[in-house]
Amino acid sequence: MIPNALSIAGVDPSGGAGILADIKAMSALGAYGTAVVAALTAQNTRGVTGIAPVPPEFVAQQIDTLFTDVHIDAVKIGMLGQQAVTRVVAERLMHWRPAHIVLDPVMIAKSGDQLLEKAAINELRESLMPVATVITPNLPEAGVLLEMSPVDNLKEMRRVAEKLRRLLNDNGERWVFLKGGHLPGNDPTDILHNGDQLFELPGERIHTRNTHGTGCTLSAALAALLPQSANLPEAARKAKAYLQEAIRHADELQVGEGHGPVHHFHAWWQPGRRPE
Repeated sequence: MIPNALSIAGVDPSGGAGILADIKAMSALGAYGTAVVAALTAQNTRGVTGIAPVPPEFVAQQIDTLFTDVHIDAVKIGMLGQQAVTRVVAERLMHWRPAHIVLDPVMIAKSGDQLLEKAAINELRESLMPVATVITPNLPEAGVLLEMSPVDNLKEMRRVAEKLRRLLNDNGERWVFLKGGHLPGNDPTDILHNGDQLFELPGERIHTRNTHGTGCTLSAALAALLPQSANLPEAARKAKAYLQEAIRHADELQVGEGHGPVHHFHAWWQPGRRPE
C-alpha cells in the first residue's frame, strides 16, 4: 500500500526547501505527498526577502478538511513562523492523532534569515514537541531548544540528545534525530536516541554549496519512510542515505546563484536526458 504523507510547512518559491522540497522527497521515496500551507515566503537561493503569515484558523481548516477525507499515515512539520500557528497545529494533530509525526524545528534559513518568531519557540517546545514521534534538530536548533550554546563534538552531542529526549512525551516510542552537519571535519555523524537506545549514524561531508533544504528533505524523507519501515532506526538510516545521494548529485542541477537545492530525483533523472 502506498502511504499518504503530509507536509505542514512554509512555501519556498525556489523549490529547494519547504513544502515543494518535501513533496519531491516524499514522491521520490514512494509516498503520496499532501500539504498544508503554514507560511509564505518570498525567497530564492540567495535569501529571504519577505514572510507573509497564514491565518491560524485557515491552517486549522486546511488540516481538518484534509483529515476528514484522506487517511494520513505520517506528518512532517516544518516552518510554522508564528506562535499562534504553532499552537493550532499542535491542537489539530492531538485531535487527529496520526501514527507518525516528524517535527523539524525550522528556525533559520540556509541564508541566515529568521523563519520562526521568538515567541513561537516556547510554544514549539511546550505544545508540539510532546506530540512528536521524532524531532530532527540540527546543533544550533538544539541549542535554542535547550537554551544553551551549540555543541561542537560527538561526546557533547550524546548529552544534548539525552536532554532533548526529556522534552518529549514518555508514552509510546519517541526519538531524537540530532543532526551533526554542523560538526567540524569530514564526518557529520548524526545521533538517534529514544531514552534507552542510542545509535550513531556516520556520514560523509560532500563539498558543495548546493545544500539548500537539507533539513526539510531529511525530515520529509523520514515521514515518507516511517510507514514503510520496520522501525524508526531503519527509516532514519534510509532517509540519511537518500539525503547523502541527493547532496552528492546536487551540482547536476542549475538553480540560482546562491545555495542551490539538493537533487531529490537523482535516482530517476540522468544528466543530459529528458522524458520523451
